[in-house]
Amino acid sequence: MARGKSYGLVALAAAVCGLAAITPALRAEPAPVAATTDAATIARGEYLTRAADCEVCHTGPGARPYSGGLPMRTPFGTIWSSNLTPDAQTGIGTWTAAQFSRAVRRGIRADGQHLYPAMPYTSYVQLTDADVVAIYAYLHSLAPVRHAVRQDGMGFPYNQRVALAGWNAINFDPAPFRADPAQSAVWNRGKYVAVALGHCQECHTPRNLAMGLGHAAYAGATVDGWQAYNITSSPSAGIGTWSEPDLERYLSTGALAGKATAAGGMADVIGHSLRYLTPADLTALATYVKSIPPQGADGTSRFAFGAPHDVAAIVRDPAQTHPSEGAQLYAGNCASCHGRAGAGGGNSYYPSLFHNSATGATAPNNLVQVILNGVHRTGNQGQAIAMPAFASQLDDAQAAALANYLIDTYGRGAGKVGAGFVASERSGAVAVIPGWLLIGAPVLLVLLALVFIIWRRRSLKRSSDNA
Repeated sequence: MARGKSYGLVALAAAVCGLAAITPALRAEPAPVAATTDAATIARGEYLTRAADCEVCHTGPGARPYSGGLPMRTPFGTIWSSNLTPDAQTGIGTWTAAQFSRAVRRGIRADGQHLYPAMPYTSYVQLTDADVVAIYAYLHSLAPVRHAVRQDGMGFPYNQRVALAGWNAINFDPAPFRADPAQSAVWNRGKYVAVALGHCQECHTPRNLAMGLGHAAYAGATVDGWQAYNITSSPSAGIGTWSEPDLERYLSTGALAGKATAAGGMADVIGHSLRYLTPADLTALATYVKSIPPQGADGTSRFAFGAPHDVAAIVRDPAQTHPSEGAQLYAGNCASCHGRAGAGGGNSYYPSLFHNSATGATAPNNLVQVILNGVHRTGNQGQAIAMPAFASQLDDAQAAALANYLIDTYGRGAGKVGAGFVASERSGAVAVIPGWLLIGAPVLLVLLALVFIIWRRRSLKRSSDNA
């Protein structure tokens, strides 16, 4: 139910070679739950399903909501999200509440097969019994949709789901949510919304070598070509300069003047999930996020760069016989909405390009993604907020020139975006790790160990003979 995540090479290698063990805690089943058709529970389930952001991942291109089919590219192949409607043949219509709970909180399907952790059961494990029952009730209240989702595009050995037991043994903590008695009820509710329901760490926390969540919680990570920024309380690397009302405004609308505008995956999260949160949950979420310990190196905040810069004066300046390509592209494609000085329209539709996280970031991923793919977001009042995509109008070199102009003029400066980087972002391709490497690496290590042991014994024997 979260955007594309991948499972770990190291953990899978351990499982394939028989080196990983499943702990008793991982074998423990979640508490049994029972189905219900209570109207209040179904309504509560609708709210929770939105808060958990299930629709984004479980709705493929052109498909009905929750009917699955969204492709998620990983270093191990492509995964397609499953059908969550109550269709008996292609969805979860025959699943019991207990089977649904086991899938959501333990990552094990009704047929006993392991789910890939693109489904964030590592976070949903902390959902309460009551919330799982409500989500199940809501999904089963939907109209069934017959939609047979493609089988996962995994080659050997990644298609051996039993290997995920090894990944779980290393990366999955099955402990339920526990409130911190030293914190307020609002803070604890915020942590539950962020960690269990919203699974924010799944995108905003860097991955370890096994592709599990690392220790630098919420320090930022790259997801589907986009940068999920550092959201810790660091005033320079994170959002430490934001107030709680600032954060609430951003989470509910996707825009915070002079700082950030949501696009890509975050726009999806806001449009399909966060804008539906109650004021109480929104306040609780902001309270918890603002308390996250700072991570990241000191420096200048990505929101602090840039100033108004009149592109018209640059293009028309007779002293400049050949204005830069980037300036001309900005004047022709961007100035009509963002203003010829880059100040925007003073609203969420046309944001300023200076004091903007995309132009001030250390990495150009999000800026290039926005140029190529535009912005498509639903505001807190249901209004459509969109910026056109320029992927079909600009080639890789032109998009790079525009990005560099924006970075140099309105952002951090020293723009060094190349056409090759734009091409990579445009394709969205993910390099697949060859299966032979997964199998061959452990075998090679074993052979090297045997060679070393034999060499060592012969060396010791020669030393003994010489003595």
